[in-house]
Amino acid sequence: MQTPEDTGQTEALRRAILLADPKLSRFDPLPRIICFDDFDQGFCGWTQLMGNYENDIDCVTPSYAQHTQPMLSNLTTWDFGSHGAFDGTYALKIATRPRAGSRNVGIKRLTFRRRAPIRLEFYFTFKPEANELRLSESDVRSVGFGYDLQVGDGDADAWRIMPQVRFLNAEHGEHVQKWQFKPKTTPFRSLGTENKTVTHDHLANEGWLDLPGGHQKLCYNEIPTKVNWHYACFDFDLATMQATGFRCNDRAFDVGTFESIRIPAMRNLWCMLNVFFFAETDIAKRAFFYLDSVCLSGEF
Repeated sequence: MQTPEDTGQTEALRRAILLADPKLSRFDPLPRIICFDDFDQGFCGWTQLMGNYENDIDCVTPSYAQHTQPMLSNLTTWDFGSHGAFDGTYALKIATRPRAGSRNVGIKRLTFRRRAPIRLEFYFTFKPEANELRLSESDVRSVGFGYDLQVGDGDADAWRIMPQVRFLNAEHGEHVQKWQFKPKTTPFRSLGTENKTVTHDHLANEGWLDLPGGHQKLCYNEIPTKVNWHYACFDFDLATMQATGFRCNDRAFDVGTFESIRIPAMRNLWCMLNVFFFAETDIAKRAFFYLDSVCLSGEF
């Protein structure tokens, strides 16, 4: 049986190993690292969020049909070459189409071992496409992230849970700069004739609520091509299906009123643990959401 002293020594050793690794030491992971994605190593399993269809791909909901594959980018600029990532060369780039209100999503599809606390940490930045000689700080509507979760098939209380967070940077040309969450999705509709597939737009622009005290001014450098990297951390408990913490840079936010989308469990999504990031543009210009690295950890 492990004594409190043994536990303390084990934790100290674990912490020392993390701090000795420059790539991991900038994160504060829970005991088990589920995945650490440094995009200098490639896509690391991140892919396009493809909309559902059945028998005919043309039945994909238009808001999903606009999505494209994330890219690997060295943040090339027209004025000074390549910006590069937080470290190394490449970041994951989620780019919208150049149409006002356009959205794009990158997703990683996993399952969980046990319903326990998990932590999502990442370094990010965003900019609109630099096709004008102006700062364009209000051209990106939002960037955000979330989980798509479902309980195991042995759970009596069968739910699919979708916690989602976005930084509403601007809307209709107004520089807003605040964090929001979304407690409800759009109505479901069936696809095809076999009654196996449905669709809904959980990321639609309607229905977002403000996180209390959620206004935050993020660093946005002085010319169209410069970026600064930000840190974010989102804590969630799979046992209670509740958010337990959210931080960005030097700010910690109150998640006491945070609600997740909650819908009846789907018949084939048991133990699902999907993670996604998304970007929206506010004008007819592409919005770019860059992720240098992502660390998902848990108490498994």
